Parts: sequence; C-alpha cells; structure tokens
Amino acid sequence: MKLTTPVLAPCPQCTALMQSAHFTARQWVVGWMYSIAAVHLIVGIALPCLADAAVFDAYHRGIEQHFWAGAAPAQARHQQVWWIALFGATLQSTALWMLALVHWGHRLHQRAPWGWLMAGLLIWAPQDMLISMQAHAWPHLVVDAVALICMLPPLLWLWKKDGR
Repeated sequence: MKLTTPVLAPCPQCTALMQSAHFTARQWVVGWMYSIAAVHLIVGIALPCLADAAVFDAYHRGIEQHFWAGAAPAQARHQQVWWIALFGATLQSTALWMLALVHWGHRLHQRAPWGWLMAGLLIWAPQDMLISMQAHAWPHLVVDAVALICMLPPLLWLWKKDGR
C-alpha cells in the first residue's frame, strides 16, 4: 500500500478570492495613477489662469526676496507670472504623457510604461529639488516630496506586479 502525500492547494473559492483581491488592488493602484495624471492636467490648466491671483502673493514675494535685495521691480513679478503660466502649459503636456503611459501600462500589463514613469520622476525630482533648494523655494521642495511619495511607491508596485 503506497501512501501519497496530499498536495496542498487552495480551494477554488479561495483561488478566485485571491485573484480578485489582486485584480482589485491593481485596479485601485492604476486608478490612483490615472487620478494623479488628471490632477496634473487640472493644475496645468489652472496655472495660467491663476498665476497672478492674490492667493499666490506670498509665494511671489518669497521668490522675489531670494533674487532681489529690496523691493523687486514690477517686471520681476510679470516675469514670474509668465513663467508660472508657461509651466502650466508644460504640466498639461506632461499630464497627457502620463495618462498615455498609465493607459498603456494598464492595458498591456507590462513593466515598461511603469518604468518610464519612474525614470521620468527620478530624472526630474533631484534636479527640481536641487534648483529649488538653491533658490530657497521651500514650497517647491514640499510639492516635490509629496509628488514622489504619491507616485513612486504605486509605480514600483505596478512595475513589480506586471513583471510576473
């Protein structure tokens, strides 16, 4: 009489539950990345309209104090507003690229789109943070840190999941 060792396998219901939990987690993370890209698009659209709004006066003064010993000339404020509006347009196009890469990553279940998004962040963030520190633009560092915290962990998770 031969004894066989039973193969431990989860029941079909457990397997289905585990697969749906994985699918749900992935769907949630992909949705999070779509949301982040959409926020980039919305902020990019808003910046040209709001660059000269009173709510940004303290921000503008902080930047001006770094570059001007006394009161900054009016042209300096106009140039700042112009740069912010220009950055809004850049952010809009970046958001579209993000949306496209998130869409491709979601549909193809491949690592490459998540890797390209991570590469873009890892090229952008150190430079942006260094330039911001040199200009004592501390709010920029906060925004950069929040962006990295919100995007890198989910992208890394997706990159690992889609590599299997």
